[in-house]
Formats: sequence, C-alpha cells, structure tokens
Amino acid sequence: MKVERIFLSGKEVILVGTAHVSLESVELAKRTIEEERPDVVGVELDSQRYAQLSSGEKWRELNIGEVIRSGQSYLLLVNLLLSNIQKKMGDELGVKPGAEMIESINKASELGIPVELLDRNIKTTFSRAMNAMGLLEKLRFFYFLFMAFFGVGSEKVSQKKLDELKETDALNSLLMELGKAFPSLKRVLVDERDKFIAQKIRQSSAKKIVAVIGLGHMGGVKENLMQEHDLKELVSVEKKKSIFGLAKYAIPALFVLLFGYIFFSKGLETGLYFLALWVLVNGTLSALGVIIARGHILSAATAFLAAPLTTLHPFLAAGWFAGLMEARIKNPKIRDFEELKNIASLGDFSKNAVTRILLVVALSNLGASLGSLVFFPLAAKVFL
Repeated sequence: MKVERIFLSGKEVILVGTAHVSLESVELAKRTIEEERPDVVGVELDSQRYAQLSSGEKWRELNIGEVIRSGQSYLLLVNLLLSNIQKKMGDELGVKPGAEMIESINKASELGIPVELLDRNIKTTFSRAMNAMGLLEKLRFFYFLFMAFFGVGSEKVSQKKLDELKETDALNSLLMELGKAFPSLKRVLVDERDKFIAQKIRQSSAKKIVAVIGLGHMGGVKENLMQEHDLKELVSVEKKKSIFGLAKYAIPALFVLLFGYIFFSKGLETGLYFLALWVLVNGTLSALGVIIARGHILSAATAFLAAPLTTLHPFLAAGWFAGLMEARIKNPKIRDFEELKNIASLGDFSKNAVTRILLVVALSNLGASLGSLVFFPLAAKVFL
C-alpha cells in the first residue's frame, strides 16, 4: 500500500494503491481523502460493481432468462468464480472485498466531494478477455480458475501469508499469476484497464484528484498517465471469427451433404438410420450434460430433443432451451440470488438454483458440441 503524487498538465493526481482485502487499505484511503480534500475522488469501480458492493449484491434484479437468451451464461459463471475467490480471500483477512472503495465513496460523500468511477465495465472486460484467448487458452483458463476457486481457503492460511496479503493487492496478485500463464488475458485484465483508468483520470475536469486503485495497477496507471488513450477502442467488443464460428455453418452443411449422399445412394431406410443416429448421439450427450449438472429430468429431455435441431442452426443452442426449462421448473428464489456470494464448492454450484441453471446451459451446450464431433466419424464408418 502506498501513495504517489503526480503533477500532470496543471492537474494534481494522488494515486492511492490499496489491497482490495485489507483493513489498512481502508484507513489509508479515508485518511488520504481527509488530508488532501481533493476536487474529485476516483475509485477503481465500474457502475455494475459499484451497485453490487453498495447494495449487498443486488442479485435479485438478475433476469436469469435474459442471461441465457443473450448467451452471457459463461461470462456470469466466470464473474461468480472471480468474485467468490476474492470473497474467500476477504474472509481469511476479516474484511469485505472492495471495502476501501466503498469507504472512499462514503468519505467523499461526507466531505461533499464528487466521486468518479474509473474502471471499465466488467462485462466489456470479460468479453474482450474471451475474444483475446484461443480455444486451448480458454480451456486452460477455466481449469486454472476452478482450481483457484476450490483451492483458495481450503486450508488454513498462515499468519505470515495473511500479513503478506495485507500488504498486497490479493486479487490483482491472482491476475498477475494468470498473466504469466495467459499473456493475452493479462493484456485485457490488467494492461488495458491500466490505460482505461489512466485516461479516465486524464479526462477528469478536477484540478486535484485522489484516485483509489489496486496496488497492482499503480505502476501501469502511473506510466499510462503520460499519454492519451482512445477509450472507444478500449471498450469496443468485436465479434471474433473463430473455429467455433465456422463450425456453426460447417456442421449443418456437412450434415446436409452426407444425408443427401446417403439418401440417394443408399436409399430411404439407410437415410432414416442416419437421421436416427444423429438424434441419438447429439441428444444423448446433450442430455448427459444436464444430468451431470444435476438438472431436472424434463430439462434433460428438452436438451435431448433440442440438440439435434439446434446443432444444425447457427444461431441457436441446446443449452438455452434446457436452461429455460430448468428455470421454469425450479424458478430461483430470492435466497438463491442472495446465496450466490457464499458459493464455495462444486456441491454449492449444483445446489443453488441460479448456478445450477448456468451449469445446465454450459454442460448441455458442451454435450451437443461433443455429439457433433462423435457423430461424423461414426457416421462415416457406418454408412460410407
């Protein structure tokens, strides 16, 4: 934790580097604002995370159906994992994650000082992160994330380690570790946000601003304050062309070609067997995904019926239908949304109605995709 003062083109910038799970950071941020009395207090939050922190996690406002239909299920799962990893760290240290940000806002309000949110929208950050990674990176990333989620806090943390965490930005330390294994991920999660935060500070009309940011961002923000950055470029999310994008069109085309060939060369009966095998392989593996997620039997049946059709449609997914059925049958209650912040194990994921729905969507889609990979070699062997 440290404070640095920078003079920039008639603007005085006081950077307060904090650990996001440290009581000392809370006091440092409040004391600096009290002593400096700046024109503006900036905090490393976006509007969504600020709403969550200030209102005790407003999960009850989450529209799970809209999340499924918009294809945001995976991003929400990643968000939950990262949030709960940070919460576990906070539980070990005896302080709520992000407390220094909220207390900085409270202190500014007490002194009548305006507050500016400096961070990029978290959905934009996650979307850009997913676009930046290739398939193998994504698989390794989810493995790393799950290992971190189930490993952090599983053993008693030593007092020495607790003291180290109090002097560092624990969440950004995790992101730095991620960056070593996933350079493209570090570029989005750390480097781009350094630029975004620095530019937001540069654009502030305040002559004197106290910016409360994570210690892991101090060096990057300080460096990027010396030059202009294009915020539009940093918030744009382009549709990335990938092997999955091509597969959405290639699989239906290949299916139609194979079916046409078999129907005209082998006859109607063989063609019907071909169709039956497609339904059986795709439907079974998609339904199996729902069962693994501990979804309802009707959700599994929905996945079985939907997968053979949605796999042939580039803009539909079996998991959407299975997830919506799961949400209809086991409609999440307010307590399910409130308990999202307390999920600490794989069992909790399947017990909570909200995360179970997200798992149903993810595993049903995964099963349908695997079904296509299994079907074509099998069909070639049986029918050609």
